[in-house]
Amino acid sequence: MSTIRVQIVSAEKDLFDGQATLVVATAVYGEIGILPSHAPLLAELKPGQVRLHLQDGSETVFYISGGFIEVQPNLIIILADTALRAENVDEASALAAKERAEKLLSQHTEDVDYARARAELADALARISALQRYKDLLK
Repeated sequence: MSTIRVQIVSAEKDLFDGQATLVVATAVYGEIGILPSHAPLLAELKPGQVRLHLQDGSETVFYISGGFIEVQPNLIIILADTALRAENVDEASALAAKERAEKLLSQHTEDVDYARARAELADALARISALQRYKDLLK
């Protein structure tokens, strides 16, 4: 089975550098899947999951807060603002952030920054989703 080299890099550190048979990421306009020999591509990523299907048939899941994906003939680079392996997502803080954002969005006062609350909700939901995907893989 053919593979492509994948690098996932955040502002804090390099998270992954290895081979994958398929990369699935959450772009601004929808989920994209990239196989080896994919045409060159540059896309903006929104908060969500990056899933790597590895040569041994396993899947690795990452949470990213946003960034960019660059696809070259033999390399995929994901530049993330913040990125974590899904198993390292703090579920309690993600659920608390979700509840805080939902509470802010339910208020109808002038002092609420609704755009920021929606962004925080999207980020919390992305963390929860990545963690849930990871847990589903363990079953």
